[in-house]
Amino acid sequence: MGRIPDETIDTIRDRSDLVDLIGRHLTLKKSGSSYKGLCPFHDEKTPSFHVQPERRVFHCFGCGAGGDVFEFLMRHDNLTFREAAESAARDCGVEIPVSDGGEPGRMQGLVEANQLAQDFFVSSLFAPEGAPARTYLKGRGLDGETCRRLGIGFAVDRWDGVVKLLRAAGIPEQIGEQAGLIKLRRSGGHYDHLRGRITFPIQDPRGRVIAFGGRALDDQEPKYLNTPESPLFRKRESFYGFPASLEAMRRRERAVVVEGYFDRIALERAGVEESVATCGTALGADHARQLRRRTGNVVLLFDGDAAGQRAMEAALEVLLPTGLRVHAVVLPAGDDPDSLLTREGADALRTLVDAAQPALDAVIRRSVDRGIATPFEKADAVARVVPLLARLPGLVERREFSHRLARLAAVDTRDVEAEVRQARGEGAEPESLARPSAELGRELHFVRRVARVLLAHPRLAGQLLPGEPGTLVEEPVSRQVTEVVVEACRSRVSLEIAELARPLGVAERSLLLELACSDAEPGEARAAAAILKDTLEHLRRRRAAKERRATTRKLADAQDPLELLREKQRQLEARRAAQGLEPTPAPGGGVELLR
Repeated sequence: MGRIPDETIDTIRDRSDLVDLIGRHLTLKKSGSSYKGLCPFHDEKTPSFHVQPERRVFHCFGCGAGGDVFEFLMRHDNLTFREAAESAARDCGVEIPVSDGGEPGRMQGLVEANQLAQDFFVSSLFAPEGAPARTYLKGRGLDGETCRRLGIGFAVDRWDGVVKLLRAAGIPEQIGEQAGLIKLRRSGGHYDHLRGRITFPIQDPRGRVIAFGGRALDDQEPKYLNTPESPLFRKRESFYGFPASLEAMRRRERAVVVEGYFDRIALERAGVEESVATCGTALGADHARQLRRRTGNVVLLFDGDAAGQRAMEAALEVLLPTGLRVHAVVLPAGDDPDSLLTREGADALRTLVDAAQPALDAVIRRSVDRGIATPFEKADAVARVVPLLARLPGLVERREFSHRLARLAAVDTRDVEAEVRQARGEGAEPESLARPSAELGRELHFVRRVARVLLAHPRLAGQLLPGEPGTLVEEPVSRQVTEVVVEACRSRVSLEIAELARPLGVAERSLLLELACSDAEPGEARAAAAILKDTLEHLRRRRAAKERRATTRKLADAQDPLELLREKQRQLEARRAAQGLEPTPAPGGGVELLR
């Protein structure tokens, strides 16, 4: 897929009305130069979500979410950057140009071919040839209305149904082959890939059909067959259930992951709309990244047999390192979500999902239940769980689950923690992070005031001396943000906050957006210049005082104090000059000594 040119991105950002766009999803009220509302990304009672229309950015002072129009759409609508750019472009009337030859045209051809096939499969299900499929689906509790709503179809048991369909639509056979809809015969020509199968449309977050899953009606092998990977479809990152599940994921702050198409359909019928299913492959790292972008909580709902439990533990290996909070539903042996829905009903299935416990608790209990009667069994019980505990990124979680494992396995907690540290390749326990001192906090207040003034009045950057602000502050996050702002001010008059934030780290980016959306405006240029002048002078005095104290300490320890005395005098003269005083007159011989 072609890259969107930078100038087009800038145009979309410039033309987008951020207040109008965000205001469609939450109530915004004017507050000074910005707008305030309740944050859509976390629960709160007091508005801390700010939109700054002039700088075209938003920032939540509660959860730290922030960015430009693209970031809002990516977070709120669970879109990729390109999808967000295309959505914003449609909204503000900007056309995204084709930038790399025929690639976008080919991709569009694949999308069109898949959509044609989807319409064909659905119509075939309700045609006379689809009677066996309808009978089968009815036996699994799916009526015609449900099938239409979910896009379930039927690939008739013919060799050339899709081949003729594409040919009639003028779509080249090469496109149909690349989409995985048809296959090349050895003798020449093409034939349908899916035949005599119920079809499930696999869609991307934008709702485009990118592939199909097929379930055999008879003794065809394999029972389940997907269309192969294509430029549109990568099964290791795709989910069945997009885009229908995305809004529910955001609203309920979780994703429920199952293994099969009918399992996902069972959850959807039970009202668990935030559910998705993998597409014929185990849950992998790309799946984990997809989930992490959309939610912080995952519920695993796999079959109750041994294979399903092994799949759950394998899923934990890839989910835990991302920081996702993973829960698990332990189904009765031999059950899957579809069979449980049929036997117990929707309320029972929903209740089971809502009561899901931390997945690691289930793993710990299962490991301990295998026996802890002897020291060897205890060691084995711990060893089975430690690799998963080591994958937890948070120290608090690692300690808590280590304590739980130790308690249930009847071993010393310190021994479990030592095993976990060894599995992580760590030595002794990490030292706690030092908190910033009160003095540093005051310094940060003044440094951030410098950045805030310059964001509003870039031309005032001329007040800073060469090397500033780097020489005025030690704290790295504030220093980097202020340096980025100063450099931008010196090279341009108009500041684009989103561009400045893009290359920054998480902490630096959050601080820049916080400063950009702050209600503490410095006022008109003359008042702002006075504020900046006073703030810089204060920071310079603080810096000079620190240097003098450091020199005094060195003097106390020095064997030959002559050079340090000269440095001390230079600092004193610099201080007098800053105060507008004349240089100190040289007492007889004194100045010569220091020169």
